[in-house]
Amino acid sequence: MNMTTSAPEFTITRILNARRELVWRAWTEEKQLAAWLPSTPLESITFDVRKGGNYRYTMVNTETGEEFPTGGTFLEVVPFERLVFTWGYPDAPIENSPVVTLSLTELGDHTEMIFHLRGFAGHPGDQYVYDGWSDAFDDLTKNLHDHK
Repeated sequence: MNMTTSAPEFTITRILNARRELVWRAWTEEKQLAAWLPSTPLESITFDVRKGGNYRYTMVNTETGEEFPTGGTFLEVVPFERLVFTWGYPDAPIENSPVVTLSLTELGDHTEMIFHLRGFAGHPGDQYVYDGWSDAFDDLTKNLHDHK
């Protein structure tokens, strides 16, 4: 393996019209996640939000019924500020899994959310991982606005 090649990665930054505590809850509470993550039944979501804790959820393609089990391990938890977790198949080895770093910065009544995914290449218009997350963040933005 060539060690000079950096891992594929991308970053999406959003300014959300919600306080940081609400954005944190949207990422760390089952009911809140189900409200904005597309086609993710509440009963499929489990969270143990602490360093070393695991999470899992299943996204369902509403047209085909195909299920996409997703899960990982929380590597770092700094309440309301930073969440670092592996992202992939449930029970996948941590060392081989893509890693999400979520940073939340309070801007008065708004929150800057920086989502960084290492382990996948992505760019706007890829109709794959980047666009999937970007579309989900559109839903997050709408959901947070509706619950102000």
